[in-house]
Amino acid sequence: MVVLRAFQGEQRARRGMFLLPSMLTVANLFCGYACLVYTLRGEFGTAAPFIGIALILDTLDGRIARLMKATSAFGVEFDSLADIVSFGVAPAILVCAWGLTPFGQLGWAAGFLYVVATGTRLARFNIQRGTLDKRYFVGMPSPSAACVLAATVFAFPTPSVTVLESLPIFLVILVPAFLMITTLRFRSFKEVNLGHRRSYVPLIAIAGVIALINAHPPYVLAGMAYAYLASGPIEALTSRVQWRGKASPDESVDRDRDTASGGTANHNHLN
Repeated sequence: MVVLRAFQGEQRARRGMFLLPSMLTVANLFCGYACLVYTLRGEFGTAAPFIGIALILDTLDGRIARLMKATSAFGVEFDSLADIVSFGVAPAILVCAWGLTPFGQLGWAAGFLYVVATGTRLARFNIQRGTLDKRYFVGMPSPSAACVLAATVFAFPTPSVTVLESLPIFLVILVPAFLMITTLRFRSFKEVNLGHRRSYVPLIAIAGVIALINAHPPYVLAGMAYAYLASGPIEALTSRVQWRGKASPDESVDRDRDTASGGTANHNHLN
């Protein structure tokens, strides 16, 4: 009897372990839904932070599932379906209602392109899961792209009413959409170890970031979102310049050899 009760208790504990990540995914999905509700009410400054909260929840559910060894095929699919709402549909509708209304159906088209890019990015991530370098994402992650849109609205919540004001907003929605479907590498920070013994630098750094965000939340969060957006192209450009710098000496040696052999050939031909 005691053994049976212990077994039943263990089974309940295991079900609870598998349920916790899914509960976080439900909370993530709720944030996307809440963003849509407040957007329809025209409360853009209230709607935008829900995308940031969804990002935190999306990060936690994956980490907790891995730590508790509670990953499952259901959890993977459920997480992707929640992400398409929270990081695809919700930010697209938010930005369209906030800044692209003067363009009518053209603004809707831009938002739809963003949703398609998000779906494509999530599908590619699912089929490449476990086969890529964990230090990097291939293409900008959809949660980070969504945070670019949400942070922009959070920093400037007053909606645009003229075509001239709304024109730059096409870049706000289309540039992240494009970066999601590229093969540019973005740092994932999954392998960052914050548990160094006898080192308080990570804790101090985290405290500094929190203090900075608390001082000017809208502008600091927007700056962080755009900094991450720029990190992929900048790192790709830097890597290309370094590769060319390393390749140049070898190319110079090859040219010298070709010149020398060509000169010898010409000299023999003249003789």
